[in-house]
Amino acid sequence: MTDITHNQRIVAQFTRWAKPFAELPIHAQADAMARSLAACALEPTLNVLDVACGPGILACAMAPHARQVTGIDITPAMIAQAQVRQAAVGLHNLAWHIGDATTLPFAAQSFDRVTTRYSLHHMQDPAAVLREMKRVCRPGGRIIVIDATPSPETWDGYDAMERLRDPSHTSALPLDELRRMGKDAGLSEAVVEAYRLEAQLETLSDEKDMAALTAMFDADIASGQDRIGVGAWRTPEGIRFHFPVSILAWHIA
Repeated sequence: MTDITHNQRIVAQFTRWAKPFAELPIHAQADAMARSLAACALEPTLNVLDVACGPGILACAMAPHARQVTGIDITPAMIAQAQVRQAAVGLHNLAWHIGDATTLPFAAQSFDRVTTRYSLHHMQDPAAVLREMKRVCRPGGRIIVIDATPSPETWDGYDAMERLRDPSHTSALPLDELRRMGKDAGLSEAVVEAYRLEAQLETLSDEKDMAALTAMFDADIASGQDRIGVGAWRTPEGIRFHFPVSILAWHIA
């Protein structure tokens, strides 16, 4: 019952946020996307799966560099936004599915690349998701995970902020935890790198949560201790901060 409840929470959150999420410039930021595509090491002959694909931003960016890209997401409204994006850019080598990342509806060894971006922190069992990604990836292929990775010292503070902003958030794992998870899954590291993604708080949350979020960020800024781990600062337009993000790519033997 817990898994069903959490999945319903994800669908509710991202049904409400599907269109705003798809339109936020931060999700298609050029340097971050270039780093992501480089880690994927795409080739024109490859079949790619994007897990928890959201509004298809990464999937559509990969499609010109691959033979076929498939996106899967649990939220129908997100898949609808992905189809809108696909039509807008005129891509034809994309397919979309609605489904759960922990039980992917694909045969073993179906894809050459399996990606997921900004999604693992919504999963109750991220290790199970990674195992499913490995199952559907062919030998010689590559699994790529891109997600927020707070430091161990700011892990609790970061998660507290994200849960207030997004009730479907579970936990953003520090980089060493992600690396350990990959090792436990029998994966060999190919790429490990980090970047910071600048954001404005007021664009990333429902209005009903803004007072509490603003108070949390203001207290963190005033303390000078950066307990949230995002290096927040105030500007005339509002509060700005950096998401700490890592890219991990693993090779399938």
